[in-house]
Amino acid sequence: MTTKAESAELVLKLYDLRREKKMRKARQWFISYTPASAEDYMRTIMDPKVGAYLRMVTSYWDMAAALVNQGCIDPEVFEATNGEHYIVFAKIQPMLAELRQMMDRPEGFSNLEKVINDRPNGPERLRKTQEFLKTLAARQQSAADDDGKDEKSASA
Repeated sequence: MTTKAESAELVLKLYDLRREKKMRKARQWFISYTPASAEDYMRTIMDPKVGAYLRMVTSYWDMAAALVNQGCIDPEVFEATNGEHYIVFAKIQPMLAELRQMMDRPEGFSNLEKVINDRPNGPERLRKTQEFLKTLAARQQSAADDDGKDEKSASA
């Protein structure tokens, strides 16, 4: 098990990786990505425009979670300094069993799942994150619908 200071160093290195230009773009894209199904997720992985973004974000957070699960990063330090992994897993979790089957990876995303489920408030925080993301998606859809109405009105 690492010390809090060693964990802090690793967390800061993870933070630096998140600041890399392409990773920032991928994370920005992922926030608005709402997979409708496991099939939709699998199609997105193969999309030449955004598939790399999806793989980059999900594998990054599963890797970061693996560092926690392996004792390289103290779970309390990780939890206190990160929250984005809840967003990532919140989008995957509803279709997790189907994704694992489709990808032929029974252990797929198990690091994220374990990190979240091992926290005393993890499952509850995950549920609240999923509720927040549903609200956010509804707002985005409403804004897009309003923009479409404004464009139709302007062209009439």
